[in-house]
Amino acid sequence: MATPNRRYIPRAQVEEPFKINQKITAREVRLVGENIEQGIYPIEQARRMAQEQNLDLVEISPTAVPPVCRVIDYSKFKYEQKKKTRELKAKQTKVVIKEIRFGPNTDDHDFAFKLKHAQEFLREGAKIKAYVHFVGRSIVFKERGEILLLKFAQALEDLAKVEQLPKLEGKRMFLYLAPKVAAPVKPSKPAAPKESGKEAPKEAKPAAQPADKATE
Repeated sequence: MATPNRRYIPRAQVEEPFKINQKITAREVRLVGENIEQGIYPIEQARRMAQEQNLDLVEISPTAVPPVCRVIDYSKFKYEQKKKTRELKAKQTKVVIKEIRFGPNTDDHDFAFKLKHAQEFLREGAKIKAYVHFVGRSIVFKERGEILLLKFAQALEDLAKVEQLPKLEGKRMFLYLAPKVAAPVKPSKPAAPKESGKEAPKEAKPAAQPADKATE
């Protein structure tokens, strides 16, 4: 006994990202997929083909001429779309920028303290925005600030690359650093097994056959 089809309910009440079933307004559509014979069909025939398979007619490319539709379970289709979106978001890496502030008269102890923090940030994959803030008349020491930032970049050259050299913007001079991408380590080829110290025995040469004596 054939299993009766589920009731075909137009889903016009819910606003969906894709047009489905009765919400598709094109006069004809191009059907694609594995469960139907692909081609261009009048919209009523395409809806009827979806109903016969107890599935939905989903418009997946509305700007095509004619629009492209697929016969599929819409709940399953939405789940697959959400899964793809989550996977794309997971692959996107967030760029974290850490700020490190100096004064034009930063001493060696403070410099070393901030250098240590910068090394930790870079190892975690964050970028560094280091800057010297000039207060009042200290702007006359901008050369000192530039030297300080270049010294900072040089101290981090094993971990970071310079994205922007020291540049004065208003009362601040900025330096931008990005973590270096570690080169992938190529697996070393296993060394060929060495032969033992003894040489392999040479193949014995066949013994010389004695010459036949001449008959007397």
